[in-house]
Amino acid sequence: MKPNKDDNNFRKILQEETTWPHEYMFKFIVLANPSKINAVESLFPASAKIKHTPSRTGKYTSITILLVTHSADEVMSYYEKAAEIEGIFAL
Repeated sequence: MKPNKDDNNFRKILQEETTWPHEYMFKFIVLANPSKINAVESLFPASAKIKHTPSRTGKYTSITILLVTHSADEVMSYYEKAAEIEGIFAL
């Protein structure tokens, strides 16, 4: 995945405004499909705290992940890996 201008701006903000290490909250929305949910969860280490919240209709699942990260590059790396999952929305 090629970084775009928004990615570079986000990385810069993370670098300037975050003290590392930092417990970062990732939030994703995927179809309420076990394989999609597992694909997201498998990107993160076992130490991550993961919470699922189904949508009102049950069609989607929100996945919130808390993880101690050590740099803006590490945060961006997780987002880049997640972007490869079809149909995922990162918030």
